[in-house]
Order: sequence, then structure tokens, then C-alpha cells
Amino acid sequence: MSGRDKQPPTKFGMVLFPGFQALDVFGPLDTLNNMSRSTPLEFVALAATLDPVSSKIGIPGHIGQTMVPTHTFDNCPEDLEVLIVPGGFGTRVPAVTGPIIEFLRRIFPQLRYLLTVCTGSAVVAQSGLLDGRRATSNKRNWDWVISQGPAVQWVREARWVVDGNIWTSSGISAGIDLMFAFIADQYSEETAKQLADRAEYVRNPDSSVDPFA
Repeated sequence: MSGRDKQPPTKFGMVLFPGFQALDVFGPLDTLNNMSRSTPLEFVALAATLDPVSSKIGIPGHIGQTMVPTHTFDNCPEDLEVLIVPGGFGTRVPAVTGPIIEFLRRIFPQLRYLLTVCTGSAVVAQSGLLDGRRATSNKRNWDWVISQGPAVQWVREARWVVDGNIWTSSGISAGIDLMFAFIADQYSEETAKQLADRAEYVRNPDSSVDPFA
């Protein structure tokens, strides 16, 4: 059933954590920013605390960017419709992922859709929400990712995978293709095309085509 059979979602949230992958976050988010010029949207940035969250992972010479959360996992808006979980080096740190996993288990029943980018699907897999579902993830970290969810039906050759109300995507830049596909499904193909043209981005319109598999 197409998302356009119901009112498309307008309330989006992004999970933030130390060591998030910048493009996992800013790729989908920039697409939403552009869409909000013509379609009113709401957005919240969620983290364990309200402290600024850096993509930097602490390796000498590495740089990173910082985002400031708008809400914590404990005061997430009750009317949130779509939650995006990015990947990054932080997904390998149990102290980082523990609060996210707890939050996902609590928030998922109220969500309309859960989207993941890159190793974000490994975190969701650890929560048990992907058990029995088809999903994909970053191919460079494939062996580690699938070990995080042995009950998941992992699909290696896929740019993104849709199973019910959970959308998972491959590595890093695949999150942009995922977001355009989600917008095409929820709003219209024409909306997605216009947004891609505005960004001068060449979309991969076929979820099964993954040159990095």
C-alpha cells in the first residue's frame, strides 16, 4: 500500500549520538529542509542529553561537526511520526548505543515509520525490531552488522529495503536515495524528482541496484 493512501507524515526526528556519520544525518536532512520550503514540516533532533553531539570520534587528526539536540530520548514528542537512525563509528560503542536501543523499543509502537542509514540498522537490529524482517546495511561493515541481528533477513545486494513500516538503507550516501524513495512513496514521484533536481543529485531509483554489494 502506498503511503499516499494516507496523509503523508510531517513530523520527523533524527537520532544523534557521539560518532555519527555526517552524511548519514545531513544527506536526508538537507532533502527534508528543501521539501519544507513548499511543504510545512516539523523536525526534532534527539539524543541521550541536550549536550552538543559531535561526529568526531576522537582519533588524532580527525575533524567533525557538532549538532545541538532539541529533545532528549526521555522527552521525545508524542506525535513524532518518522524516526531516522543514522550510522557511524558510534554504533560500535555499547555505552552509546544502549540508550538508543532502549529508546527505540519504547518509541517504535507510536511511530508510523522507522528509517535507517548505514550501520543504523545494526543498532535497530540489536533492539530486536528487525527480527524476521528484511533489511540491509553498509557493505564495508557487512559481517559485523549481520552479527548484530542473527534473526534478521539481511539483504546484501540492495540500496535500500522496505519491510512494512521499516526502511533500511546501505552505506552513507544511500540514505539520500532512501529519503528520495520515501518522499516519492509518501508524497509523489514528482515531488522527489523536483527535490533531486534542486539538489542537482542523480538518484538511484532502483532499490535492488547496489554497486557496492
